[in-house]
Amino acid sequence: MAAKLKKGDTVVVLTGKDKGKQGQILQVMPKDDKAVVDGVNVALRHTRQSQTSPGGRVPKNMPIHLSNLALLDKNGKPTRVGFRMEGDQKVRFAKTTGDVI
Repeated sequence: MAAKLKKGDTVVVLTGKDKGKQGQILQVMPKDDKAVVDGVNVALRHTRQSQTSPGGRVPKNMPIHLSNLALLDKNGKPTRVGFRMEGDQKVRFAKTTGDVI
């Protein structure tokens, strides 16, 4: 099945502690139905000091479920994603505006 959200898409969080935050998808994990979004669901990871890093509390982006994310259309509003055929190619489009993503 084709992915509705892909790496590089700009999304908004629909529910949870980060509701309303926007960010770009850094990684998608289709087996887990999760994605890592820049600046969303940030946890503090305590790391040990090494020769290359000073250690301490390092912020880390944690995965968030795909059902809690919505793609942003060109107007900056959340939209659902649809698929249609244009010629012999399957493309994603925004349900609100009908524009190809």
